Formats: sequence, structure tokens, C-alpha cells
Amino acid sequence: MATRTAAAVQESKRLDLSAKALIGLAGGVGLGLFIGERAAVLQTAADAYVRLLQMTVLPYITLSLVGGLGGLSLAEARRLAAGMGRLLAGLWAIALAAVCLFPVMFPSFQTASFFSTTLLSENETVDLLGLYIPANPFNSLANNVVPAVVLFSALLGIALIGVSRKAAVLEIVNVANEAVGRVARFVVSLTPYGLFVIAAIVAGTFDPAQAAQIEVYLASYIAVSLLLALWVLPGLVAALTPVSYRAILSRTRGALMVAFTTGSLFVVLPLLADDTRALLRAHGGLDARQERLPDVIIPASFNFPHSAKLLSLSFIPFAAWFTGASLSMAQYATLAGTGVVVLFGSVTVAIPFLLDLFRIPADTFQLFLATSVVNSRFGTMLSAVHTLTIALLGTCVVTGVMRFDARKMARFVVMTAAIGGATIGGTRLLLGALLTRPYAQDKVLANMRALRDRGTARVLTAAAAPLAQPAGSVLARIHARQTLRVGYFDDSLPYAFINAGGELVGFDVEMALQLARDLRVALELVPIERRALEHGLDPAACDLVMSGAAVTPDRATRVLFSSAYLDETLALLVLDYRRAAFASWESVRAMAPLRIGMPATAYYEAAIRRELPNARVVTFDGAEAMFRPQSPALDALVLTAERGSAYSLRHPEYSVVVPKPRPFKVPLAYIIAGGDHDLVATVDTWIDLKRKDGTIDELFGHWILGRNAAAHQRRWSILDDVLRRGK
Repeated sequence: MATRTAAAVQESKRLDLSAKALIGLAGGVGLGLFIGERAAVLQTAADAYVRLLQMTVLPYITLSLVGGLGGLSLAEARRLAAGMGRLLAGLWAIALAAVCLFPVMFPSFQTASFFSTTLLSENETVDLLGLYIPANPFNSLANNVVPAVVLFSALLGIALIGVSRKAAVLEIVNVANEAVGRVARFVVSLTPYGLFVIAAIVAGTFDPAQAAQIEVYLASYIAVSLLLALWVLPGLVAALTPVSYRAILSRTRGALMVAFTTGSLFVVLPLLADDTRALLRAHGGLDARQERLPDVIIPASFNFPHSAKLLSLSFIPFAAWFTGASLSMAQYATLAGTGVVVLFGSVTVAIPFLLDLFRIPADTFQLFLATSVVNSRFGTMLSAVHTLTIALLGTCVVTGVMRFDARKMARFVVMTAAIGGATIGGTRLLLGALLTRPYAQDKVLANMRALRDRGTARVLTAAAAPLAQPAGSVLARIHARQTLRVGYFDDSLPYAFINAGGELVGFDVEMALQLARDLRVALELVPIERRALEHGLDPAACDLVMSGAAVTPDRATRVLFSSAYLDETLALLVLDYRRAAFASWESVRAMAPLRIGMPATAYYEAAIRRELPNARVVTFDGAEAMFRPQSPALDALVLTAERGSAYSLRHPEYSVVVPKPRPFKVPLAYIIAGGDHDLVATVDTWIDLKRKDGTIDELFGHWILGRNAAAHQRRWSILDDVLRRGK
């Protein structure tokens, strides 16, 4: 009776904590909506709560595996290993089947992105030895290398199985584990407060506009992850074990809520172990020793890809659809087999590898990173349900409690088909009706404005009155006129171009404004023909040209350049579906003779001819002309990766490829009129100062990488937009 009373009290406390957690979550959302972006000041408190949750997890994993495995007999350990293998294979099959259903939900879409430095980086390799085999277990513990900690702890626990005098060691391990459990329970008691601050930050700072490009994947991922987490996996457990569906969701709602709000499976492992033991105690009729099996299964399962990790493979068919391609049935089989293997490592390494494997533009990986803001929450909840499912089914398999009831299983299958069909069909209808938008990245580029106010400029026409020839230096003329005249090329995206508002904007336009401000003179901007690069820059036209001009040896014999202020990288622009074929110079050379278009630049034209001797190079006066229909069609266009990414926003059917290895660097510099070395020295010094004070990096981030390309919209809040609006 006393034991039952204590259990009832503990259950009452758990339900009370769950209710408080719901209140904390709701209160945090309310606070975030009320104060908006001001909720960011709570970030320190949120980080402290998450760190407290993480504090006990590695000790729990180590002690649970050593004590749990060490307490088994050899026969029990063999049954556990065999059962776990079958269960993992079954759950992986369910998750992979869900991945194959994703394309059913996708409507039509088109996209492109700004330049990303990932275009220049080599693919990362997974260090499986370092990840799974600890040369120094203490280093793995200190650096949170969970797979290595799990392997070491599992081996130590397995070694204890055959030790005759293990009882004393196991007693110490179990006592230590109980102490860790008490610390974990204290931290869990802070859950309502932790959820409050985390929910306030998310509700107050998340910008719905961030989801504009990724709403289709967000909606489909959320729908499928909820289907698996709230019906398929708990329903499967209920169909195969005495544990009811209602009991599973009722008991674990607190742990699932913590997993969702923190976005970390790691921190809820002890909670899941407690919930699993409680469910088995109430419905499984197991003895105290058998109830300890979850303490072995849960840490061990952490070492293998879970359902949410496999569900991340759904980004591959999404990215294919997003770029106007599709995967064949054979490719889906390859995705399933390869995906399971590569997901033993990091998802952020696996996804770029798979994008390359299936010839999908690499810039879509940026969308995957953007979706993680939301999807990681639902994915973590699914991973928690996966871990719970493994623990419940694994324990029931080892102890012989699991039974196959054909009627229960048939009912589960029919209900799964009905609920799944409704979920997928409903999501497809919703996306088709509400969430699709026309391609708009070209408008983002066209509407870009100066990053900050650097003054104003007078924009002249090509027929502007010529400047008087300088009596001395061009620099002296600038100071005498108190005006700096800067030339620009009108086809120099993103360095100088006319935006949708009719303004002349771009990287070098802002640099020119900054130079005039630093020289304390006015600024005039005038269009210059590109032949100035071939015949010299007449000082009657302007003082210097600031327009993304590439430095070449032949040009340097005719014009005077400043020092380089940026280095671009020579790249190819190809149709999206051909991206992977152009990933290396070797693969490009192996193709049939190609027609390649490029701007007329003798130095880089020669470089392409050396690299691709069998290609036919067609030159153009400007970059935009290359994108017009050609007969016969061009196989690839040559631009720099930085400049080509901007053009791909206008022409999203193209992707930027930097063939490996040996990237060609293209230095950019300013052209000085009249060979004036005084002005060169001044501009060189100024470039060095702008590099050191961060101006060049800041403008590179804005005009090349696309940071703050669209004006920041303040997050809506009740305080600012409801209460103060009425004043």
C-alpha cells in the first residue's frame, strides 16, 4: 500500500509538472507575442537551462550502458542485439517510405540564390574512426563526442558480463546513476521556467518572412513528422505490446514538449528512460531487473540514425523539385541505401554529399539550413518518439512480452493508410491553394538599396561635358574641383546597376560614395564604355573607374590599376540539371566538344582554352547577352562565381559551378585615369584602410552574399503594433 501511495504521489507530481510546463510554454508564447524582438534579452537564461539539461546526459549514457549491459547474462545480451537490429531496420523502412511520399505534396516552384562561399569549399569527409572509435575516451567525454562515448561504454559493459566479481562494481555504478538521476530530476523540475524563456524567444524573434522560400518543405516536413510521431510509431507500439496508445502519449507529453522546445534529443534521454520504465511497469508486468533494459537500449540507440534523421533525406526530392528536376525510382533506391550510411555522420555533411550525388544545385543547401530553424523542433520530437519506440519494443522483444495480433495489426494498417492519406492529400491541397508564390528572387535583387547612407551623387549621362585636362595630377584636379568623377560600366552586376527604383546602386557605387566622403568632395557618376580597358582611360572622361574591373596582364599594359580590393573566382554557369557534370575540369574535358560563351577578355579566354582545348569559345561584349537564345545553344557560360550568382537570380534556370581542382582567382581593381601615380597611391592607401575597418567585408556581405538584401521588417508585437498604435 505504501509503495502504491508513493507511486501515486510521484505520478501526481509528474502530471503537475506537465501542466506547469504547458502553462510555461503558453506564457512564453504570450510574452514573445507581446514584447516581440525584445524577448532576445532572455537568450542567456534559455542557454543556461539547455546547458543544465545537457549536464547530466553524458554521465547518464556512460553509467547506464556500463551498469545495464554489465548486469545482463550473455544470452540476454545476444537477444537484445538481435532484437535491436530488426527493430532499427523496421523503423528505418517506415521513415524511408515516408521520404518517398514527399513529392506527392509538392506544387510548382522556381528559385536561385546569392553567392555562397560553399561554392568554393571542398566537400567535407566524415571521420568515422574519430567519430566512433575513441583513442582517448576522456577526450571524447570532454568534447561531447557521443558515438565514441557510447561505443566505449558499451564495450566496458559487455566486458563486465563475463566478470565473476562484477557485483561490487555494478553496485557503485548503479548508485552513481541514481545520483545522476536525482540531479536530472531537479533540472527537469525547472522545465516550466525553461520552456517559458525559450518559447518567448522563439515567438518574439522568429520572422515569418524567413519561411517565404521554404514554406512548401516546412509544411510537408511538419505534416509527415507529426504523422509519424503522433500516430505511426506510438500506434505500432500499441499494436505489438500491451502498452496502449493513449498511455504512451499521456505519459510522454512532458518529455516530447521539452524535446520540441529545446530542439535537442540529447537532453531528454533521461526523461525518456523514466517514461519507458513507468509504461512497462504499468502495462508490461516486468520485474525490476527487466525494467532496467531501457537504460541500455536508449543510450545504445543514440548511436544510430533515428527516424527524424532519415526524414531529413526528404530534402533531396524537395531540392530536386525546387530546381525543376525529379528523381527516378532507381534514384530513390540509391537515396535510401546511401542515405542510411552517410547519416551515421553529420546531417550537414550528408546533405551536400547527396545533393552532388543526384546532380542537384548545391545552393539549395542554404534552404536546408534555413528550414532547420523550424524543422529541427518537429524532428527532435519525432526522434524522441523513435527512441521511446525502440526502448519499448526492444524491451518487450527481449522479455518475450511482444505478441503479434493479426486483428490489431490489420486495424493499425488500415487506420495508418486512412490517416496518412488524409494528411498527405490535405497538405498537397493546402500547399496548392495557399502557399505557392511566383519566383521573386529577381525582384529582391532589383529592389536592393544602399546598405547605409554614405551621401549622395550626381548621376551624369554618357554625353556629360568632358573634364578639363589636369594641369598637374588628376588628384590635384579632384581637390581643385572639390568633386570626384567616377566612371562605371552599365553591365557590371552587382557592382553597378540600376535598381527597380531607377537608382544607380551596387558594391562599387557605395565604395565610390565612401571614397568621396573620405576625400571630403562631391561625387559624380558617369557611364563609361568598356573599350577604356583596351585603349586607356582618358582623364577627360572621369578620374577613375570603379565598376568591378578584372585585372589582366594585357590590360595592365594599357591602363593603370589600383591594388586589388576583391578576388573573385572563375566559374561556369550551366543549366541546373547539368551542374554535377561540370563539377571538375577532368569531367568537363571528357565531354564531347562544348560551346562555351564568355565575355571578351583575352587573358581569361586563353585560360579556358588551355583548360578545355577541345571547346569552342564564343565571346560576347557583355554578360547579359550570353543569356539570350543562341543557335546552336551554349553548353556553359564563363563568369565569376560571385558575379554569376547575381545573374542566376535573373536567370534561375542556371546554376553556378566552380570546377575542381585549382580554382582560377580573378582580382578586381579600380582604373586610374591618365596614369596618375599620386591618385593610385591615395586609392591604394584608402583600399587598405577600408579593408581594415570592415567596409569591404560589410559591402561584400550585402551585395555579393545577399545579407539584408531585403529591408528588415520589425517583428510584429502586441506592445508596438496594438497598444501603441492606439495612442
